[in-house]
Amino acid sequence: MIKTVEFYFDVGSPASYLAHTQLPALCAETGSQLIYRPMLLGGVFKATGNTSPNSIPAKGAYMTHDLQRYAKRYRVTLNFNPYFPINTLYLMRAITGVQMRQPEHFQALVDSVFSALWVDELDLGNPDVLARLLEDKGFEAHEVFALTQDDKVKDQLKHTTEQAVARGVFGAPSMFVGDELFFGQDRLEFVREALSQD
Repeated sequence: MIKTVEFYFDVGSPASYLAHTQLPALCAETGSQLIYRPMLLGGVFKATGNTSPNSIPAKGAYMTHDLQRYAKRYRVTLNFNPYFPINTLYLMRAITGVQMRQPEHFQALVDSVFSALWVDELDLGNPDVLARLLEDKGFEAHEVFALTQDDKVKDQLKHTTEQAVARGVFGAPSMFVGDELFFGQDRLEFVREALSQD
């Protein structure tokens, strides 16, 4: 039976971005399947009483520096978005909607949004900026925006977020191998070990 990694993420999380840059190769190397679970981090924080590391200035400064350490190790670009923290409600609805209705375009959208936020430093909370990004990447912006108002899409994002909390998720990224939770992009070696066990 092929092992799976369930990747609970929110594009507004720079740590989720870093995990996203590494998980596809990790899963390919271990013969595992990567399953994306888009959730709303703000909803997780509200349900669990957790907050962003940036709510504590010293912790936020440390985390920003530490994430750059990992970006260097992973050999990827990470630019801290000047519009952070980002309200990702519509972005995560769009990603959920495309996953539901246009799954063949899901990976391209996730890649594009993560890169726009954490490499190009775009303000994707601005609908005009988001529309330009979508059109530049070959999406019909009006179709994607329509998905954000679709009740079934809203319900799916809410369900995935509630499911995450029920499984013990308190932040992003969170990954499951079977029933075992691994929190943080700095736990990927533990994910690899879990995937490599017989």
